[in-house]
Amino acid sequence: MTHPPYDAPVPHEPYPPHQPHPPHQQPHLTYPWQPPPPAPPPPAPRLPRHPAPGRHSDLRRLRGAYRIQRRVATFTALGYFTLFLVLSALAPSFMTGTVSGGLTTGLLLGLCQVPVTCLALVLFERTARRRLDPLSELLRRQSGAAGARDGGGRP
Repeated sequence: MTHPPYDAPVPHEPYPPHQPHPPHQQPHLTYPWQPPPPAPPPPAPRLPRHPAPGRHSDLRRLRGAYRIQRRVATFTALGYFTLFLVLSALAPSFMTGTVSGGLTTGLLLGLCQVPVTCLALVLFERTARRRLDPLSELLRRQSGAAGARDGGGRP
């Protein structure tokens, strides 16, 4: 068969089409320093046969109580500091007023930051003892009972 304008034969493919490597053979490495192909990924880890210790609602309650505890302590300390900064920026005449002897309101409020931070720590500790410790002890006992039932137990 020829093309009309040139009357030349149809060109043929100079090389045979590429055939992929059979799956049982590794491909030929082009360079000697080329690293070998990566190993297949390890199999996925198996899930344990026994359920997690404790009910999910107990874990949810523990997380919720811990979240509330963090927020109370953080907002106590940071809220006071933010109030101090806002008063310093928006009410300078109030902050420079004297309380007694030469002690200004701003200095007094600044010195009160240490007791407020200590109060936040005390609140953190108190709510942990009242709300978090009983829940975590309950989960600890349940996990110990589950471990003893399975023959493992906690160290």
